[in-house]
Amino acid sequence: MRSDIVKKGSTRAAHRSCFYALGYTEDEMKKPLIGICCAANEVIPGHMHLNQIAEAVKYGVLENGGTPMMFPAIGICDGIAMGHDGMKFPLPSRELVADSIEAVTIGQGFDALVLIPNCDKIVPGMLMAAGRLNIPTVVMSGGPMLPGRYKGRDISISTAFEAAGKFEAGIIDKKELDEIEHVCMPGCGSCAGLFTANTMNIMAEVLGMALPGNGTIPAQYNGQRARLGKAAGKAVMEMWEKQILPRDIMTLDAFKNAITVDMAIGGSSNTALHLPAIAHDCGIDLPLDLFDKISKKTPYLTKLSPGGTHHIIDIYEGGGIPTIIKELTKIKGAIKKSCITVSGKTIGQIIKNAVNTRPDVIHTVEDPVDTTGGIAILKGNIAPECSVIKASACDPSMRVFSGKAKCFNSEDDAIKAICSKQIVSGDVVVIRYEGPKGGPGFKEMLNPTSVLVGMGHDKDVALLTDGRFSGATRGACIGHISPEAAIGGPIALIEDGDIIDINIPERTLNVRLSDEELAERKAKWVCPPPKVTSGYLARYADLVTSAAYGAILQSNYEKERSGKK
Repeated sequence: MRSDIVKKGSTRAAHRSCFYALGYTEDEMKKPLIGICCAANEVIPGHMHLNQIAEAVKYGVLENGGTPMMFPAIGICDGIAMGHDGMKFPLPSRELVADSIEAVTIGQGFDALVLIPNCDKIVPGMLMAAGRLNIPTVVMSGGPMLPGRYKGRDISISTAFEAAGKFEAGIIDKKELDEIEHVCMPGCGSCAGLFTANTMNIMAEVLGMALPGNGTIPAQYNGQRARLGKAAGKAVMEMWEKQILPRDIMTLDAFKNAITVDMAIGGSSNTALHLPAIAHDCGIDLPLDLFDKISKKTPYLTKLSPGGTHHIIDIYEGGGIPTIIKELTKIKGAIKKSCITVSGKTIGQIIKNAVNTRPDVIHTVEDPVDTTGGIAILKGNIAPECSVIKASACDPSMRVFSGKAKCFNSEDDAIKAICSKQIVSGDVVVIRYEGPKGGPGFKEMLNPTSVLVGMGHDKDVALLTDGRFSGATRGACIGHISPEAAIGGPIALIEDGDIIDINIPERTLNVRLSDEELAERKAKWVCPPPKVTSGYLARYADLVTSAAYGAILQSNYEKERSGKK
C-alpha cells in the first residue's frame, strides 16, 4: 500500500501517533487510507449539502474495507463573483484546487481518492488532480439543482441575470425583478441549466471517472444521491483492489467520447478550456481543432437552458446521459464503447439498456435539433489561435453577422455603456484585456451578455472578448479570443468603427483590415501596465498560458519545452 510510507516501521512511530490522536485504531490503519476530498462550504448553493454526500461515500468505503479520511477543497460561487473583481479568481482557483489535492494526497500518503465537487472550477480542478496523481480515484458530485418556478414555467439563475437587463430597459418593474430573484434557485445543487457546472459533471460521467447518474440525478433527490455516494465508496475500493488508475480511464478515446457528448448536448463553452487542461494532466494533447472536427459531424440532440427551456431534470427523466450516448452510437465511430469506467463496466455495457423516455427533450440523430454540434471554434485575423462560441445558444439569424466595433478595455466599461444604452442594433461589442494574463484570471462575462439579452439585443448585437463566458450565456457571444490583447493579440488592435465579420458556419472571425494595416497598428501598440502586481493573481499571470491550451500554468522552462505561450 502507498500509505505504508506513513504507517509502517519504527521510524513512523510519530506518524502513527498523529493517527491515534485523530481517533483511528490500529485495525483501521492496517486498511487502505482513502482520501475523501469534500468541497462543502456555505458560500456556494451547489456545495452546501456536500457533507451529506461525503458521509454516504465514507459508509461505502468503510463497508468495503477502507479507512476514509476527509479533507477540504476551496470553492468560489461564480454567480456571486460575477460582474466585479471577484470574477478574476474562479479560474485561477481551479489550479489551487488541483494543487492542494496533490499536496495533501502525497503528504498524507493516501492509497486512493474520492473527490466530491459540484460547481464550475472545482470539478475540472479535481479531475486535473486525478490525472496528475494517477492513483485510484472516483468523482462523486453533488448533483444539479431543480429549476425554480415562476408564473407556471421553469426558470433558473440565467433568468435572474437576464431580468436585470429587462429591468434596465424598463421591460419589467422592480417588483417582478424581486419576485424572480427570490424563486429562480430553490435550494441546493449546481445551477439547473446546462451551464458549466452541470456540463463538467456530465463530462466526468462520460470520461468514465464518475458513476452513471453523476451528472443528472438532482441534488434534492437525497436518497438517490446517498445511494450513489455509497456506490462511489464501493467503486473506489474495487478500483484500489484492481489498481485501475485514472490514466487507464481518461484515455484519448474517452476524451473524444466526452467532446462528442458535449457537442450533442450543447454544453458550456468552458469545456474548451477545461477538457484540454484535464487532458494535459493525463499526458494527452487535446487541441481545439479536435473539438471543431467532432462538432461538425455530431448532431445537436437536446436544447437545454440557456439555449432552450429544458433543464437537467428533464435529461434525468429522459434516461440520463446513457440515453444520449446510446443515441450517438448510431453514428459510425462517434462513440468508443470499449472505454472503461469507475463503475467496472465499459461505456458499451452502461448504455446497453438505456431507454429514451423523454423524446420531446432528447432528439434522435435522424431528427436532431441541429445537424452540427453546440460549440464552434472560429479563427481568422482577430483570432489566429482560436475563439469559442456556444453556437447552440446563438440565434440562427446571428450566425452570419457583420457590424461596427465598439471597443472597451474592461468589462466594467462595457457594462456602463450597455446600461446607458450606448450600444445599438448592428454593434459588435469588443471587450479586451480580460484574458488569462490581462484580466488577470480570465473573467466570465455573464453580466454584459445577460443585460444585452434582457434589453432585446440577442438578435442584433454581437459581443467579442479575450475573456470568456458563463455556461449560462446566450447570444452571439464569442470568447477565448487568442492571442489575448495583453500580449499584443489582434483584438488589441481593433478600433471603434472597424467592421467585424462573424461567420459561424464557415468558422471565421475577421476584421476588415489588411495585413499591412494590422501590422502598422501593431507597431504603434503599447502594452498597458498590469492590472494586478502582487499576490496570487500576479503569480498566476506570470505562469498562465493561452486559452487555446486550456489556460494551464507552466513555468518558463515548461513553456519553452512545450511551445505553449
